[in-house]
Amino acid sequence: MNPPVRSAFVDGISFWAPRLPGWELARQVLRGETTAPAEPARRPAPALLPPTERRRAPDTVAVSLEVAARACEAAGLDPATTASVFASTHGDLAISDYMCDTLVSTPTLTSPIRFHNSVHNAAAGYWTIATACYAPYTALSAHTSTFGEGLLESLVQAVTDGWPLLYVAYDIEAKGPMATMAPSAGLLGAGLVISPRASAHSRLRLDWRVVDGASHPPTVASPGTLALVQGNAMAPCLPLFEALATGRGEVSLALGPGLALGVEIVALECRG
Repeated sequence: MNPPVRSAFVDGISFWAPRLPGWELARQVLRGETTAPAEPARRPAPALLPPTERRRAPDTVAVSLEVAARACEAAGLDPATTASVFASTHGDLAISDYMCDTLVSTPTLTSPIRFHNSVHNAAAGYWTIATACYAPYTALSAHTSTFGEGLLESLVQAVTDGWPLLYVAYDIEAKGPMATMAPSAGLLGAGLVISPRASAHSRLRLDWRVVDGASHPPTVASPGTLALVQGNAMAPCLPLFEALATGRGEVSLALGPGLALGVEIVALECRG
């Protein structure tokens, strides 16, 4: 018996990677309308943070807040009232490497600032503080299935609660010995505002269901797109964003052993 198909709507999309700094450029590149810039951009500088905080914020915070703000902006959504899901495969591996190295060599010199940025929900915490948001947030990780699990959580919350929800997925470069165990390169952040009902901002519908993972293996992005993110741990998000860029397609996203999230993208008629 096939599981039921449910629907949700995409009201806002954002994306940031050094070779694809912003959704409008990424969309054109993924559609084959232009080429990615040869010179990678530096990390984003989210305007939500004061200049001093912006400089001190770790890469996880910089990239996640950038895509979170842009997705809400595209959806015409007030961040202060919006629930959110933040998903990261590894969290801040650079700070984790620093913490491990410092604890071994000079434990009394551990930085309190870096310590509080080492927790997995640090980016979500920065977001809620910067936007004065009291709505609930979820921070999750599911190893190689993180993007699919985060999207499923977002879809379920949006449909169940009946309100638009912000989904942010991100990973950064691994550092030190941890990079051999949890490889990841560069920066990648992606955001979606998911709504249970179509709105004036809705351009795409997601028809989704949980399916058997054996008969629906994870969709793989094109080699050219994969090359642009340099082996980032959040690369499993790319097949969905390729389909979002063209406004059509079906993708399968891993949810763990034996399960997958099947998603069909359907373009809606243009609204005025």
